[in-house]
Amino acid sequence: MDRATLLLGIMNRLLDPVGSGLSIESAQKLVNPRADETVENRVRDWAEKGNKGTLSVGERAEYEACVMAANSVAILQAKARTRLESPSC
Repeated sequence: MDRATLLLGIMNRLLDPVGSGLSIESAQKLVNPRADETVENRVRDWAEKGNKGTLSVGERAEYEACVMAANSVAILQAKARTRLESPSC
């Protein structure tokens, strides 16, 4: 199993208690958040530089941190959607 898959699995398990404790209102707020335009532009720039092989060590660290944060948000969004599909739980 690669490192990214292992990390996502661990994050998913760590966030299980958060997902199960969401109120309906909180789950609704989590479902559709978006990064602001500045963040989206930076991520796009880092991706382009990465594809060209011109990403600096510092930029790579920022990019990887941003990807990890985005993965955490995606896991929380999935848990929120699951909560909204079964509101009686």
